[in-house]
Amino acid sequence: MDNEEVLDFDVDDDGIDIEPNDAIDMLDDTTNSSDGDLEPYEGLEFESEESAKAFYNSYARRIGFSTRVSSSRRSRRDGAIIQRQFVCAKEGFRNMNEKRTKDREIKRPRTITRVGCKASLSVKMHDSSGKWAVSGFVKEHNHELVPPDQVHCLRSHRQISGPAKTLIDTLQAAGMGPRRIMSALIKEYGGISRVGFTEVDCRNYMRNNRQKSIQGEIQLLLDYLRQMNADNPSFFYSVEDDHHHHESVGNVFWADPKAITDFTYFGDTVTFDTTYRSNRYRLPFAPFTGVNHHGQPILFGCAFIVNENEASFVWLFKTWLAAMSGRSPVSITTDHDAVIRAAVMQVFPEARHRFCKWHIFKKCQEKLSHVFLRHPSFESDLHKSVNLTDSVEDFESCWFSLLDKYELRDHDWLQALYSDRRQWVPVYLRDTFFAEMSSTQRSDSINSYFDGYINASTNLSQFFKLYEKALESRLEKEVKADYDTMNSPPVLKTPSPMEKQASELYTRKLFTRFQEELVGTLTFMASKADDDGDLGTYQVAKYGETHKAHCVKFNILEMRANCSCQMFEFSGIVCRHILAVFRVTNLLTLPPYYILKRWTRNAKSSVIFDDYGLHAYDNYLESHTVRYNTLRHKAFGFVQEAGKSLYTCDVALVALQEAAKTVSLEMKNEVRRTMANGHVKGNSASGGEQILRNEDSQQDEPEDEMDKKIIELRNELELANRRCEAYRTNLLSVLKEMEDQKLQVSIKVQNIKISLKDSLPLIETREMFVSMKVHEVYVYLPIKQNCRSTRSSLIPNALNA
Repeated sequence: MDNEEVLDFDVDDDGIDIEPNDAIDMLDDTTNSSDGDLEPYEGLEFESEESAKAFYNSYARRIGFSTRVSSSRRSRRDGAIIQRQFVCAKEGFRNMNEKRTKDREIKRPRTITRVGCKASLSVKMHDSSGKWAVSGFVKEHNHELVPPDQVHCLRSHRQISGPAKTLIDTLQAAGMGPRRIMSALIKEYGGISRVGFTEVDCRNYMRNNRQKSIQGEIQLLLDYLRQMNADNPSFFYSVEDDHHHHESVGNVFWADPKAITDFTYFGDTVTFDTTYRSNRYRLPFAPFTGVNHHGQPILFGCAFIVNENEASFVWLFKTWLAAMSGRSPVSITTDHDAVIRAAVMQVFPEARHRFCKWHIFKKCQEKLSHVFLRHPSFESDLHKSVNLTDSVEDFESCWFSLLDKYELRDHDWLQALYSDRRQWVPVYLRDTFFAEMSSTQRSDSINSYFDGYINASTNLSQFFKLYEKALESRLEKEVKADYDTMNSPPVLKTPSPMEKQASELYTRKLFTRFQEELVGTLTFMASKADDDGDLGTYQVAKYGETHKAHCVKFNILEMRANCSCQMFEFSGIVCRHILAVFRVTNLLTLPPYYILKRWTRNAKSSVIFDDYGLHAYDNYLESHTVRYNTLRHKAFGFVQEAGKSLYTCDVALVALQEAAKTVSLEMKNEVRRTMANGHVKGNSASGGEQILRNEDSQQDEPEDEMDKKIIELRNELELANRRCEAYRTNLLSVLKEMEDQKLQVSIKVQNIKISLKDSLPLIETREMFVSMKVHEVYVYLPIKQNCRSTRSSLIPNALNA
């Protein structure tokens, strides 16, 4: 043993970290080997077990295989390890019974890697010297060895060196993502094989590094949230307990009072934006956002994602749901992520889950970068197949044609995208409301709430100021949009009563979008294709493009239409195809069903009578149109049947003359009743009851006192109904005027605050409520008042204005 060489390898705190060239130099110096073939042999000694492991791993890297620790023996005297066996990573076989049971099947089984290789190195510790010596060595492998240019991909050789870590930290702080960092490392080291690890290792290191950094700074965030809650108890925040690391916290969620209030008005669709969760960003920040009545992004709460497992996302979604009073959205949009999808299915089982198309297109540029470079037309073809197809059949035909054209049928990622097509391709999602202006818009960007404020280099200490600045800016834009809506009437492009109605109901942004559809009807023709009683089917297409026709089914009695484009279901705005059918059927105004309150200027109104109608004049026009269309529909069927022969035509003419006399007589009786009652004209009763009442009035005297009493009660009931209708109309007018004044005052207050923001320093803010009396009803407006008396005195002046 005295003549045997003793090799010692340094081991750092993070694990074995051996530079191949340094290891070879060390072994050359200690073994005096001239040919450099460093091969284990029985009796070779090491100073420690770690040195033996490092030596075998370095040998494996040079030969072309990966290693792992297989077994060990412990001393019966003190329990210390006295023998180790290091083996080829392909040693043994996978135990299939451990991976599968009768009740559960693995969804994505891993590739079989163990093939029963016998190659190994056994080392044993000598009791006398404490050194370790090779006691057994098997050289032969039963599988192909990896060539030198691929050995860096083997697991035991994928190690990030100290200098590489320093470079990664520097580039990450500058806002670079894993892909760009790996490109820099490859250039720095002169090839991927010299880097010593893969992009996956770089991503994992960056994520772990970021989590350690966040845990160190998370106390700053918690202090900020506690202060916000102390200033305003309505400020909501919650922190997840990290059961795996008791000294650290898990995910964090918070929502200010405005976010909670806005959700009550616009919480029908929600986006969970995980753009900042990627390794390119230093902050794992994820806001919950929506869309207000101006089409602007609004905030429903924020989260810091420290843990990215399914349980943590379930906690986050449940916490957000509790903060929003347990009301689940109709639809939710997230990144294309299997973990997030599983959490959404648990917490929002009734909501329609959509993957963000913008994120998927971004991933396409990464996963298919070689295709984008080789074929400049690929991006346009992909956009057409996804965004410009009108039916499921069209999409699938275009999709497979795209795969064949660019030879991508076997691309695994595209196959996975196709499997998930029902959750991101618009043609499968148009039957659900997502509050988007168009279902076919191109995904060039996502309308993120914090765009322009938070970027890749933002750290936690900078975050708070930028977060508050983003909130202030978004509020200013909302106030500006409210002001423009109330004080600058849009220019009408047609004489249509429907356009005038929409201009008085919608916000400016939404009216502009509706106006585009209304004007677009001028180039479309609607022809009746089928008539099934009250349900008519129309083909709507541009002149000369009948092959691109959309199918609209219109129920004339219910005043509801459904279009094959499903734009109204998707965006809440009536499409030009339905409007074209309304035009040919002489429907003068939009029925209430097609006016979503969330898109109107009174979206935040608390008026409880909105279900009865938004405007008395609109109700009158609508009821008049319903009566007109109902009569015309019945008359068309009558005329079509009566015109089949001369005899039926003569009978029909006689019947029409009798009907005209009856209607004329009833109109005279109605005028007399209106003048006798002295009230405004209300809605008439149904046709059958009205004619019966007319016949009763022509009788000289009821034979029975009971009949006379019934007639009196019927007249009193009609009078009461008319009075109620008049009172309701007046009340709606008063409430609408109140809401308009309330909104005007709110805009004035916000404008005063904005104008003072730059001129007066903000010393302290606190929530207060200013009450004002409008039409004998008190309306409460939350405002923030500065402690300075000069600023306090300005707000009452603004209210008086």
